[in-house]
Amino acid sequence: MATKQRNQIPKGKHGGMQLVLTEDVGSLGKQGDVVEVRPGYGRNYLIPRGMATVPTQHNLRLLDRYKIRVKQALDARLADLKALAAQINNLTELVTVEANAYRTEEDGVEKYMLYGSVGPAEISKALRGRGLPIDPDMVIVEGGAIKEVAAYAIKVNLGHGIEAEVKVAVMPGKP
Repeated sequence: MATKQRNQIPKGKHGGMQLVLTEDVGSLGKQGDVVEVRPGYGRNYLIPRGMATVPTQHNLRLLDRYKIRVKQALDARLADLKALAAQINNLTELVTVEANAYRTEEDGVEKYMLYGSVGPAEISKALRGRGLPIDPDMVIVEGGAIKEVAAYAIKVNLGHGIEAEVKVAVMPGKP
């Protein structure tokens, strides 16, 4: 009677199990790395969640194909982000944000101060009104929220190291 041989998970030099990561795992490694982990961590956490697999020849080939697809998707995303950055940088007119303001005079100079403030949410809303898909967490307001009526150069971090700059005019709205 022939015995059926089980697929054994390779052991590492420290007695743990060797696995290939199919995703980046923060404290463990990057996608495609062969790592050694404790058996319980591998069996109960990494493998069931699809974060790692057994390093067979078949799985390594599948992982290489997956990496190629992920790289192509990332390249397409970067191209889209660069096009969006160029579109933002090429805006010729100011993006206006209206806010409730009051008039004050300091040292003979008249200026408008805001009752509240203008932050990333209001700037994002104004950019979306222009057809630009910008989330509030992408908007970087230097020095905190805007509290004065004026024109500002605001940075927009689109991700993957791509930034753009937009000129925003904060205007007094109706009280």
